[in-house]
Amino acid sequence: MELRQLEYFVAVTEEAGFTKAAARLHVAQPGVSAQIRQLERELGQPLFDRSARQVRLTEVGEAVLPYARAALAAVAAARLVVDEMTGLLRGHVVMGTVSAPSVLDLPGLLADFHDRHPSVEISLQESDPESLIEAVRAGRMDLGLIGIGSSVPAGLDAQVVIDQALVAAVGLTHDLAAQGSAGMPVITLRELADRALICLPRGTGLRAALDEACAAAGFTPHVAFEASEPYVLGQLAAKGLGLAVLPESAVTVAKDDLHVLEITEPRLRGRMALIWRATGPSGPAARAFIDHARRRLPDFR
Repeated sequence: MELRQLEYFVAVTEEAGFTKAAARLHVAQPGVSAQIRQLERELGQPLFDRSARQVRLTEVGEAVLPYARAALAAVAAARLVVDEMTGLLRGHVVMGTVSAPSVLDLPGLLADFHDRHPSVEISLQESDPESLIEAVRAGRMDLGLIGIGSSVPAGLDAQVVIDQALVAAVGLTHDLAAQGSAGMPVITLRELADRALICLPRGTGLRAALDEACAAAGFTPHVAFEASEPYVLGQLAAKGLGLAVLPESAVTVAKDDLHVLEITEPRLRGRMALIWRATGPSGPAARAFIDHARRRLPDFR
């Protein structure tokens, strides 16, 4: 019995299929199948029920799985102990994000960590908010970047890295453009209820703040257009396509073509945060990666 066979066995189980497991392991699918068959021959029992459309563990497979995981974990732990004693950091770290705001320079953050720890493999994966949160909780991702409302998801710690006031903006021909006052004109949150809105997608701090505030006010916002870059929201509003809800800092891109209103009752702020497991990362590479990201990015306490 080889460790590689156990690794393939666990991968097929977690991916519920040989093809997905092969993609995860970066090997050819026939190679995975051959190693699993060899393991089954050595154990004398089938580990997977291949008769259904989805690959499932047999009763024997269910019994073997925790021991296979324990063996792989033990080997990984032994390697980490040696690496820590010799001062060499190895491993694989995974960061998830629902979007990659240009203001945070994630490419620079990742490149700097790679320069410091070239033996650590880094992955950056985009995901929807619910899947990202669950992956961080389960340890499949070491660090996440996600929009948050007034609270941090259960089981996670967070560092807010973006915290900006949100405003409304419309084109100069919009009916709201006629509003004026001694200072910035205002619009209440409730007045957004029946208007076509332009907003960032779900999972961003801006959208989380808007959805949470609207839910508290008793309505669901009608988001007609979504864009992942804040400055694009202003450009869409300037073309008369609706009312944009965007960070105050993004208004400057198309300010000559926009009429800006302060959102009140309540005032809104958009927040994005790094999230990681409250119980801590699983190894030294993950700990180093989280520490690096927290030092490199802003901290709005």
